[in-house]
Amino acid sequence: MKRIAIVGGGLAGVAAAYFLARAKAEVEVVLYEASGRLGGIVETVREGGFVVECGPDGWVTEKPWALELARELGLGEDVIWSLDEGRKTYVRLDGRLEAMPDGMRMMVPGDMEAVERSELFSEGAKQAFREEIGRAEELKAMAPEGDESVGAFVERHFGREVLEKVAGPLLSGVFGGDVGKLSVRAVMPAFVAMEREFGSLILALKAKTRGEKRPIFTSLKGGVGMLVERMVAEIPAGWVRLGEEVKQVEKVPCGWVLGSSSGTEHFDAVLMAAPVDVARRLLEPVDRRAAQLMEMEASSAVVVGFCFADGFDLPPGFGFLVPQGQGSLLLACTFTDQKFAGRVPAGARQVRAFFGAKAGERLLACGNDEIASVARLELGRMLGRLPEPVLTVVRRWPRSLPQYAVGHLERMAELNGRVKALEGIWLLGNGYRGVGLPDLIRDAQAAVGEIVR
Repeated sequence: MKRIAIVGGGLAGVAAAYFLARAKAEVEVVLYEASGRLGGIVETVREGGFVVECGPDGWVTEKPWALELARELGLGEDVIWSLDEGRKTYVRLDGRLEAMPDGMRMMVPGDMEAVERSELFSEGAKQAFREEIGRAEELKAMAPEGDESVGAFVERHFGREVLEKVAGPLLSGVFGGDVGKLSVRAVMPAFVAMEREFGSLILALKAKTRGEKRPIFTSLKGGVGMLVERMVAEIPAGWVRLGEEVKQVEKVPCGWVLGSSSGTEHFDAVLMAAPVDVARRLLEPVDRRAAQLMEMEASSAVVVGFCFADGFDLPPGFGFLVPQGQGSLLLACTFTDQKFAGRVPAGARQVRAFFGAKAGERLLACGNDEIASVARLELGRMLGRLPEPVLTVVRRWPRSLPQYAVGHLERMAELNGRVKALEGIWLLGNGYRGVGLPDLIRDAQAAVGEIVR
């Protein structure tokens, strides 16, 4: 019987264990998780009729793998979509909230009339949008052969203002990274493909979204945590070892040897689903070059969810972003009950503050009460004085947002070759081929498929 180790019990590790259990193969599995719970940054708190997401609050609808898994797990009736009829995102500028024009996809406008009416952009930025359409052939011709930063890509199309007001804040919320370092080919492959085909991103978006009315985000009635909970219910309890940290990984002629806090064991295959920092440290004695390729910057996130028994006025929409240089520690705020239905009892409110980058790093060391006080102060400056919450949820996620720097795809291609040469080990998680929940599920399923075959 083949013995398989799964190192790390976040979403990727849990998904791998679930797919192995579903395959009904002749395998013996050990899932190591150093903490006392499974799911990693996927966690949902349910209390008093409130559904509070401690990490991701959903996934991008256009990637199918999370939705397919939810339906497979019997959660089809629990699937919900973002309330896009009221979708509006604001940007904090000079102490006020300015709405992004309707129809924007990232930094690309789908409605030029809405751009013309917008007070978010200066006349210079609006002119850059207008001119981008007429520069289609020029932009196609000047597209670089190799990788480049998101900043260079966006600035080439729309200028510095659009980069700083829209693209930078949006990507900071996902990667917590510097747009001057992030790889456009790894982070925004769809836009790179649009440029190659159309030159103009505005023309490309118009052509590709004609008649499309798919909701932007998908989630579950009881929160994203339902995915983990339902998968865990399908995993044999004897496979899971909570509170057991893997401290050593060794390649041997007939497989792998893992040393943990409870001893040393032999395995035929290893699914390395630990955070990339941990995976790199464990693999360094096995393949130093592979470990070098796994080195990457990562930023920390702090999330604070506030639940209020009584409603109060909020701007209509999903929330707001805060560009750099606006004098706020916040990166973003979500108006949770306006983004997804069923997140609060009738008449109640929920908002979620998100800190990252340098502010996130500083807040990691603070206590929950101090973090909550900072968050209420920052939110109050934008939304007015907030009432006393009936529930506050604080979560710290250190180095949880990997930064896919320029050249990431080339490094991952080399890393993939080295890992394959080692035989019997797979790398899973958000440090390699995508940070979204669907990406992690897709990779776990593919790795298990290779093992079973």
